[in-house]
Amino acid sequence: MTEAILLVGGKGTRLRPLTVHTPKPMVPAAGVPFLTHQLARARAAGVEHIVLATSYLAEVFEPYFGDGAEWGLHLEYVTEEEPLGTGGAIRNVAHRLHSGPDDPVLIFNGDILTGLDIAALVRTHQETSADVSLHLTRVEDPRAYGLVPTDDTGRVTAFLEKPQTPEEIVTDQINAGAYVFNRSVIDSIPQGRPVSVERETFPGLLESGAHLQGMVDSTYWLDLGTPQAFVRGSADLVLGHAPSPAVPGRHGEHLVLEGADVATDAKLSGGTVVGSGARIGAGARIAGSAVLADAVVEPGAQIHDSLIGAGARVGARTVLSGAVIGDGATVGPDNELREGIRVWCGADLPAAAVRFSSDQ
Repeated sequence: MTEAILLVGGKGTRLRPLTVHTPKPMVPAAGVPFLTHQLARARAAGVEHIVLATSYLAEVFEPYFGDGAEWGLHLEYVTEEEPLGTGGAIRNVAHRLHSGPDDPVLIFNGDILTGLDIAALVRTHQETSADVSLHLTRVEDPRAYGLVPTDDTGRVTAFLEKPQTPEEIVTDQINAGAYVFNRSVIDSIPQGRPVSVERETFPGLLESGAHLQGMVDSTYWLDLGTPQAFVRGSADLVLGHAPSPAVPGRHGEHLVLEGADVATDAKLSGGTVVGSGARIGAGARIAGSAVLADAVVEPGAQIHDSLIGAGARVGARTVLSGAVIGDGATVGPDNELREGIRVWCGADLPAAAVRFSSDQ
């Protein structure tokens, strides 16, 4: 396996305001753009050439990653002018692949944090002579996902929409968002129009008698589509629960990047990351959170499971729990923000403007 397609064109709507100025794969997780972790894991699995299928804020990828030489990769970039869906995006970059018709091509989404054994997925694909192989994972509650049942040999038998009743939950296996396609299958996807692999390509292949193989790998897996999940994923990378060779430091309770200033009596825990140029004031308590570059947390603030955007400021004694503070926003002193609240980029919240009583 030497080639891959990485789908990084989504707008990241569910992650706003994190994605107002930054495409989802470029939002920092454990100190580096999330995409860095995916590239590093692909390279460790033997991938050498990756084509990035870009769209939203496409112009930010190449200036950061260049030709990929720093990561031991050959990177290319193809931008779709109109949204093409997963299948359409895959087809749109096919002309940059070097693979022959029967060669395998790895395809993965730019918003999944996973411990998938990439090499094992490729081996499964080759040993079973599949046309397409899918990474499947098991989840406790599959109602929010499409189900992918398989037979005793792992061959996919159906693609089922999100189940509405208990009787419809025939398996706990879901599509985990990483695939191996034979190059000939990619070339068969219609060109120049939106195509969904989940709703059109995969069901069409099954109907035509193609061999779709599932490989269940239930190691770490997390869809980073929401701010809460993204914060959790970043913390898990720092703690070492999620594997990545790209974490810029040792695994532990916290990660403080070069150029950050943390007061000696501040307490950082739960996989907290403090970005370059950020400042953490005296007595601050930060757990399971991400403080991005050049942000300021003033003395006595308490922050749990939250994300503080680049250049944002959190005032003294302010309490944040499950909050997202957008880039450049200011939350004045003595506020209390909880329960998934989001403060937009550049917003200015006055002192003591929002408080929760102790019985809420």
